[in-house]
Amino acid sequence: MRQGKWIQAAISQIKNMKLQSKFMAGYLIACAFPLLVVTSIIYSQSAAGLEDSSQEFAALYTSQVENSLNELMKEYDKVTKSVLLDNEIISRLGEEHAMSMNEYILQKLSVQRVLMRVALLKPEINNVMLISRDNSVYQYTNTSSTVNESALLAQAWYKRARSSEDTFFITGLHDRSYYEDKGKGTLVTVGRVLLSSEGAFTGVLLIDLDPFTLMELNHEFVLTRDKYGMSVIISKLTGETVYHSDAASGRVPWMQVLEAGNDFTKDMSSSDRIVISGSTQLGNLVIKTEIPREKLLHKIARIKLVTIILIVIGFVITTLISFGLSLRITKPIKALRRSMKQAETGQYLPIESIQANDEIGSLVRSYNKMIIVIRTLIEDVYIAEIKQRKAKFLALQNQINPHMLYNTLESIRMKALVKEEEEIAGMIMILARMFRLTLGKDGRQHSIKHEIDYTVNYLQLQNIRFDDSFMLDIRMPEEMQACSIIPLVFQPIVENSIIHGFKGYGGSMHILIEGMWTDEGEILIRIIDDGIGISRDKEEELRVILEDAASDKYKLEETEKSEGEGLGLKNIAERIKLHYGDSYDLTIHSGEGRGTTVEFLIPKY
Repeated sequence: MRQGKWIQAAISQIKNMKLQSKFMAGYLIACAFPLLVVTSIIYSQSAAGLEDSSQEFAALYTSQVENSLNELMKEYDKVTKSVLLDNEIISRLGEEHAMSMNEYILQKLSVQRVLMRVALLKPEINNVMLISRDNSVYQYTNTSSTVNESALLAQAWYKRARSSEDTFFITGLHDRSYYEDKGKGTLVTVGRVLLSSEGAFTGVLLIDLDPFTLMELNHEFVLTRDKYGMSVIISKLTGETVYHSDAASGRVPWMQVLEAGNDFTKDMSSSDRIVISGSTQLGNLVIKTEIPREKLLHKIARIKLVTIILIVIGFVITTLISFGLSLRITKPIKALRRSMKQAETGQYLPIESIQANDEIGSLVRSYNKMIIVIRTLIEDVYIAEIKQRKAKFLALQNQINPHMLYNTLESIRMKALVKEEEEIAGMIMILARMFRLTLGKDGRQHSIKHEIDYTVNYLQLQNIRFDDSFMLDIRMPEEMQACSIIPLVFQPIVENSIIHGFKGYGGSMHILIEGMWTDEGEILIRIIDDGIGISRDKEEELRVILEDAASDKYKLEETEKSEGEGLGLKNIAERIKLHYGDSYDLTIHSGEGRGTTVEFLIPKY
């Protein structure tokens, strides 16, 4: 009974939890438990497979070393056999005591050429020696160090090699004590016992090599060696060490390997290490790849530690991700809740944060659209109506008694004609036409043709002032000229062209007004001049001002700016957006010395 009440209390507690806490708890349960199971399985499988994978790698690497050494021995077998091509010279080895001085010199030169040819066959060959059956020593070297003949003949490794049953051989590691410089380091020697055509012993060919040349440690081996302490040992069947990877990699000196001999690795029993063996077809070499088991156990212990650390880190990361995901889900819901409370008090503010493309984000965007529509109905339509009423009021003010203006201008013109001031009379007549175009429509629709006529009259006035410096070209279909447009659009733009683009009394300006139909059937109008243009900075400033037209159309009072700051263009852009909508705008393109182009789009009504 008590257990049932406890379960009901737990269920009730879960139901009353906040949404963010529910999401977080759900993520933790869904992620943490699989994480524990998966990491445990991975650890057990990794520990069990580590030794197998190490053995597979060691076997593969041993096979690669075996193939590489076989190829190397075959190459040196061919190199040492190359001296047999000079059979006549080889057959005369050991007969130097019976030769005359000239014959001896010729024989020595011939042998030197043979040795030089051998040395040139492989780039790593520095010293080649040929010892005849009477112990005469011929040598060729690429270095400054020469061989002491008596010291060479006394070397134990040489005596073993000379008595070898194999014609091709390779020695174990030995020192450089038989060189004149007594230098430090170790060498291995590849050689061939030379026999005459009758099978009689004629001499021994010796090639000294650096142990490094036997095998190149690749990057993969170095990484594995550092991880598992792997070593590669090449030795002869007799146990003499020929190569040791620890010495080649610099972990131990070569001399230490040489001095230790067969005892270098005897302190490790077979149970303490994994050993993979191989052998070569030539040279009687044995290859061993060894991996200490202690290193593997250490790696397994490290895997265990890393697994525990990963579980802890995974749990922390899961907790953080759970918190982040739950917050990401609940945050827009909370913001939506706050915004709805604000809407209840009359504050119609959209949620401004960027939303994801999920269902919650779609819900927030729909809510924002609804708020914007409500605010538009309250602000945009209401304020636009106020502005239009204000514009009508101003238009009524401008249309007060236009006939009185016409009669007054006509009286002034007649007085000018009486006084024979024909130019002044002409200017007054043009001005009267302009007033008639703007004030005398009596409620008729304002057309693009009216705008063109008004602009033509304006330019006639300017040509009187500037001695016919302006040329106007109209390229617009008749059908388009009959379409309606808001008043006073063309003339302020042309006036801007004259104010900012005209070069002065010494120059002229061509102005083009062209109109064209767009693919959507709307009207695109361009006003182009060939004036001095405007700078890039000024153009960017004008573009910013024109971009503000979309927001400033809501303002009941205009900010006070001078004409030089783009107020005229901004006023036109604002009126276009106010009358036709935000999809219609005005743009400007210019450049210093390239003239200016102003274009705007209006619908065809």
